[in-house]
Amino acid sequence: MLIAMSIVTLLAAIALPQYRDVRERGYIATMRGDLRNLAVIEESHFYDTSTYTANLATLEAKGFRRSGGTLVQVHEATAIGWSASISHAATLRQCFVFVGAAAPVGSATEDGRMDCG
Repeated sequence: MLIAMSIVTLLAAIALPQYRDVRERGYIATMRGDLRNLAVIEESHFYDTSTYTANLATLEAKGFRRSGGTLVQVHEATAIGWSASISHAATLRQCFVFVGAAAPVGSATEDGRMDCG
């Protein structure tokens, strides 16, 4: 019995960090997906109005839906660019993106390229 408990404990010690890593990657994938969806809706709004918007209610009216547990923040939105960040309640990591002439935000350093730092 003691040997069996030792083996189970050892397996749990190996599996638990991997499980946490898989969950973390899932949260990051969710945040990346939400930012991609936000980018599509921002471009749709720009096509209709020739300007980007920081108003999430306007973007939601156009079809943007954020995933549960995420918090989306549009930092800047003008006629020449926009920037946004997203966080998830279950992780400390955040994802950032900026497009056009908007000021880079967070760890995003390339126009249109998401970065999750």
